[in-house]
Amino acid sequence: MIDRIIGVVLIITAAAVLLREWTGSEAASLVGSVGVFTFLALATPRARPSRQAFVAVGIGLVATTILSRPDRREVVARGLEQAAFIAAFFIALASLRNPASTSPAIARCGQYLASQPPGKRYLALTIGGHLFALILNYGAISLLGGLTESIASREANAEIREIRNRRMLQAIQRGFVATLAWSPLAFAMAITTSIIPGSSWSGAAGFAILNAILVTFVGWVLDSLYKPKLSQPAPRRTGPIGGWRDLKPLLALLLLLFGGVAALELLTGLRMIAVVMLLVPAIAVAWLFIQARGPEGASRRTLARLRNIALAEVPSYQFELVLLVMAGFIGTAGSALLEPLLDRQPIGLDALPGPLILVALVWVIPLLGQIGMNPILSVSLFAPLLPSAAAMGVSPNAIVVALTAGWALTGASSPFTATTLIVARLGHTSAHRVGLVWNRGFNLAAGLALSLSVLVAATL
Repeated sequence: MIDRIIGVVLIITAAAVLLREWTGSEAASLVGSVGVFTFLALATPRARPSRQAFVAVGIGLVATTILSRPDRREVVARGLEQAAFIAAFFIALASLRNPASTSPAIARCGQYLASQPPGKRYLALTIGGHLFALILNYGAISLLGGLTESIASREANAEIREIRNRRMLQAIQRGFVATLAWSPLAFAMAITTSIIPGSSWSGAAGFAILNAILVTFVGWVLDSLYKPKLSQPAPRRTGPIGGWRDLKPLLALLLLLFGGVAALELLTGLRMIAVVMLLVPAIAVAWLFIQARGPEGASRRTLARLRNIALAEVPSYQFELVLLVMAGFIGTAGSALLEPLLDRQPIGLDALPGPLILVALVWVIPLLGQIGMNPILSVSLFAPLLPSAAAMGVSPNAIVVALTAGWALTGASSPFTATTLIVARLGHTSAHRVGLVWNRGFNLAAGLALSLSVLVAATL
């Protein structure tokens, strides 16, 4: 019963945030804030202690704000608005998982990519992981990773099986983290553009896409150079399952998604996140309707699946959402409390060259990830404390490019992110080994390439 109530509360919260983004309604903003507070009150007692600890930190920040800040209401309200936005954006993206996970065309596409011969497999899985992540987010790693694990398990030689599974999982993970650098459907771009005044996805997209290409290229080069020595000859290679035509449904869906996002952002002048939160669920409902066509009536079957999504699937994300929304709240409220303290320092960030600050972000965000700071938390906490773009002498979009580059590196290096945890489970190893051993060379090489790209973006 509580799960169903949580599902209804989250759907109302998401609808209120969407209305606020499109109309600027203060009433909708209040409904969203009350909704996310109600969600936390219902979900926190059932969450693991690690999640409850985040809520406890949030309560401590609220108490500190009440005791120390005259603008206490505004600070807490901003924190709740950010938390509500994160919940709404997550639910909007998650709406595509149901129709995608039940689509035979998507399954065939994944099988074709995962069954590529060794010479083509890494690049196919990196690009495939990238494309699937645009639709399924973290679900892309589970989907493709499960397929690759199944294919690798058919290999009788344990040595070859372990090497093959590792390389395939690395390809999928690196394809996923490349999306964090640029995708309008990723939290990285959504949160950074909401925090940095004057920035936009369309303005940052050029260098952000270049960063994604750099991440993909670095991973491919390193895999090409990696030649494991086998104790016995490798078995004869087999051809892929399916053909290139199996990719057409995925490419068509991505064209619809990104073409629609770009067109609506230009036509409406609204923030990219407002467009995404409307367009993605609309496409999901249309996809469900197409899948539901049959003698029983498409409308009734679509409504039944939507009801299941709202009352069963959305509540299943509640414990993950507790962590995400509290990371956003703690970052936003904590940043407001830190700002006056930093203003009192005799020498601040204003004294440093703007390009140097942006390059430092590429490395600082992943370093914070090593001590368990979720990128949502670290970016929400420290990005508002940065000098303004004008003070640094850079474009606001250059700041976004630097933040998303650091976010992408965190996804590959931090043992506390969902990407490394999922890959570690599929690879039968630890998250620390995935982030700091499997990806050690990649983190260093990609970090240097991204630093150079950010430096160029800061100076243009």
